[in-house]
Amino acid sequence: MREYKISRGVALRAFSVLYKDGVAEPVPGGRWRVVRADKRVDRRPLEDRIANIISDEGLEVGAAFPSASVLAARYGVSRPTVTKALDKLEAAGVLAGGGQGRVRTVRAVPTREECS
Repeated sequence: MREYKISRGVALRAFSVLYKDGVAEPVPGGRWRVVRADKRVDRRPLEDRIANIISDEGLEVGAAFPSASVLAARYGVSRPTVTKALDKLEAAGVLAGGGQGRVRTVRAVPTREECS
């Protein structure tokens, strides 16, 4: 607003027009973000996106699950963030195992209702 010397009200009206056109979206905290037309971003929680790997790659119960390092590189997030998401999936009973030096395995194939 300072750079373009406009008021907050003008900026909010501009973002509301962009929102109607599908070019901008609100972000928690009263902020706005411009949505890139060439880049579709998946806004679902990380654990939901990771759980989809089981069905997308056809993993069966007992199959080895990708490591936290592989998933961090795949989704562009840090390893601790992936570890938290994996812990949630373990608590939900979707994954088993884990821990240092151990491979996580698929415990149950999530149904469509669990993924949404």
